[in-house]
Amino acid sequence: MASGESSAATSDPLARAAQQLRRARSVVVLTGAGISAESGIPTFREAQTGLWARFDASELATPEAFERDPQLVWSWYAWRRRLVREAQPNPGHFALTELETRVAQFTLVTQNVDGLHQRAGNRRVIEYHGSLMRTLCSREGITIADAVEDETLPRCHRCGAPGRPGVVWFGELIPAEALECSASAARECNVFMSVGTSSLVYPAAGLAEAALRAGAYVIEVNPAATPLTRLADAVLRGPSGTVLPALLDAMH
Repeated sequence: MASGESSAATSDPLARAAQQLRRARSVVVLTGAGISAESGIPTFREAQTGLWARFDASELATPEAFERDPQLVWSWYAWRRRLVREAQPNPGHFALTELETRVAQFTLVTQNVDGLHQRAGNRRVIEYHGSLMRTLCSREGITIADAVEDETLPRCHRCGAPGRPGVVWFGELIPAEALECSASAARECNVFMSVGTSSLVYPAAGLAEAALRAGAYVIEVNPAATPLTRLADAVLRGPSGTVLPALLDAMH
């Protein structure tokens, strides 16, 4: 225990987490749908609304759905992009931007596809499930352009194949570079933070486990218990927009 720090202070999980972050050379943060939900973006599995109420999101987000009806799938994603563009980063996003400036090596791995971390100012971001804001050629996989809200199905300028959202669909593999870079960062970090994620979806959920095996201090920030809770060194209950700014304050 550092000189001047009381046992009462270090028994507080927020104080313990702040202490570990102050000492850390390398920090990895994994974020999930919870932090985006605080900006008003519906989680993927929440009920659809309006014209999309009769559709199951998990049945639209597949290669098979796109093959059957590319225009339908493209229109659904155009609707989702409008929701994202209307949303703004929240205090949790900005706290992670500030944390990046305080740590020598910082990696943010996000399961979200909305780009809010980059809009908040984070620079070292691994988009584990791709980006809603990119359009890929459905045949070649190359980036065609930044996505727009237009519901007109785009075409690849090279081969004429329909464009598709640049996200990872059910049944698809995580991009190799994202998989390798995030796994490497998790194995090498001093502190691993899981923020707003259910810790149920693999392989992303395995990153915290890899960090634990390598000896990292693991912090969970989430309003509710998850499978990670019993393994974490510090559990901070509450929304990220409240907990993360408080954690930064405690680091001073």
